[in-house]
Amino acid sequence: MKMNNGASLVVFSGGQDSTTCLFWAKKHFSKVYALSFVYGQKHVGEVEIARHIAEKAGVHFDVMDVSFIGSLGRNSLTDTSIKMDEEKPEDGCPNTFVPGRNLFFMSIAAVYAREHGINHLVTGVSQTDFSGYPDCRDSFIKSLNVTLNLAMDEQFVIHTPLMWIDKSQTWALADELGVLDLVRNETLTCYNGVKGDGCGHCPACKLRNEGLNKYLLSKK
Repeated sequence: MKMNNGASLVVFSGGQDSTTCLFWAKKHFSKVYALSFVYGQKHVGEVEIARHIAEKAGVHFDVMDVSFIGSLGRNSLTDTSIKMDEEKPEDGCPNTFVPGRNLFFMSIAAVYAREHGINHLVTGVSQTDFSGYPDCRDSFIKSLNVTLNLAMDEQFVIHTPLMWIDKSQTWALADELGVLDLVRNETLTCYNGVKGDGCGHCPACKLRNEGLNKYLLSKK
């Protein structure tokens, strides 16, 4: 993909995936915006980390409060009384799934983008490492892209740089973009709110750390 003179909006949490996507967007678009969300998440500290990374990257940063999302259904990321699933259940989604989160995020991002004259939306979802979340699948993103264009009579393009790569390859991409150390040390992927390498035992940390170890081994 060649450099696009237009602007892009990155749905940005300050975690490994969205930070890699932020720098991917900086490589491919002349102007980049970042949008974070407060949705009642226990690890809300990610928002200030996202702000710091966006400032370091030199991109415009905004936050939207959509706390209603966390109150719509019961899940372990917004409800402290629920013990977090550390493994994916054999049937159904893990209880870390926040129903409608990506649907709301992308819809709000599209409205924000429209108001700022932006047609390109970037999100870090991946079907390769999607933990059983249905709203990380390529079919959902393609369907939503069509729906958003119909809903607002726009020509949005949703970019998913990580859709068909695993966590090891995501680390490789960060390295290629020159931000491996930043992603490793300054992002917050951990569901328990521990920056960098994280708590080590939540699902997000396991996936992230397994990918990092695989990538580092491949470089030896």
